[in-house]
Amino acid sequence: MWHIFRIEDIVAHAIITRDSQVLFADGWLEDAGAYPIKRARNVGKTVPQVDILRLQKGENGMRGWIEEFQASIDFIERNLTDEPDIETIAAKAALSPFYYQRIFGALCGMTVGEYIRARRMTLAAQELNGRDVKVIDVAVRYGYDSPDSFAKAFQKFHGITPSQAREKGALLRSFAPMHIKVTMEGGTMLDYKIVEKAQFTVVGVKRRFNDETSYQEVPKFWDEWMAQGENRPVMGAFGVCSEMNGKDFEYWIADLYMPWGDIPEGCETLVIPGGLWAVFGCKGPLPDNFQKLNTQIWTEWLPSLKGYKLAGNYNLEVYSEPAENPADTVNYIWIPLVKE
Repeated sequence: MWHIFRIEDIVAHAIITRDSQVLFADGWLEDAGAYPIKRARNVGKTVPQVDILRLQKGENGMRGWIEEFQASIDFIERNLTDEPDIETIAAKAALSPFYYQRIFGALCGMTVGEYIRARRMTLAAQELNGRDVKVIDVAVRYGYDSPDSFAKAFQKFHGITPSQAREKGALLRSFAPMHIKVTMEGGTMLDYKIVEKAQFTVVGVKRRFNDETSYQEVPKFWDEWMAQGENRPVMGAFGVCSEMNGKDFEYWIADLYMPWGDIPEGCETLVIPGGLWAVFGCKGPLPDNFQKLNTQIWTEWLPSLKGYKLAGNYNLEVYSEPAENPADTVNYIWIPLVKE
């Protein structure tokens, strides 16, 4: 016999049990999420209303947002000899550090730290090649505590030592300041839904990552966890990014937490606040398609977004049960929003 339970902290998901086994109804999948342990048919469920929207990129909608982001890059340029913190930089673009660093990476193809180092090394070389200055003075000007650390970074960037950069005809590398421009090359369609979710809780394992190395390290975290096989205490329905401070964030591998369930050893719970979410489906193999979608979200969707703004310092990856043909599997990225 099928019993239907309504869990108050999850919007529109029927939780059904048979012989004390917890099953997820199709509503979770239809509601732009995933991870049905088993699908249940003919189950009473209420799927919330969603706004199914299609976004076409347009120049006018993007200009104001791009100007704000460019102001943050200009601020970096004016303060290369200082130590601007990520909170101040992000504020120039009216964003939290969490979102700023992700958007910067998508727009510029590098992290904020990598950009600052490249610009500092460019200016340092110009000073050494064109002026009678001491290496230690240039090193200190651009944020290095010692000539040795400066020389190591300089040689890695330019391929020559600071002393060699003084010579006439020295071959130096130059990294120009970035300028974001809107280029119209035809419309791009991006499908998404805006759904409302009540607060819910996940249970899982977490690890701290630095924004500069996370693209390499987070997949390793997944590989280590999945190597445990079917006996792992958390299957991996969610990947949760949650900000800790300006440069570091916590990444969780998690499942939906049932209030009556035990918390596995070594795991913790995390409450996901209720509110509005923009939900983007991603079909096909990972991680390449996810990374492509992530870039589209920050470079195409967000600059044109009207009536909403980013909320919270977290976002979700929601993973589906693999389809028979892996190319047909749809996973999701969830971005929290608030109405303006």
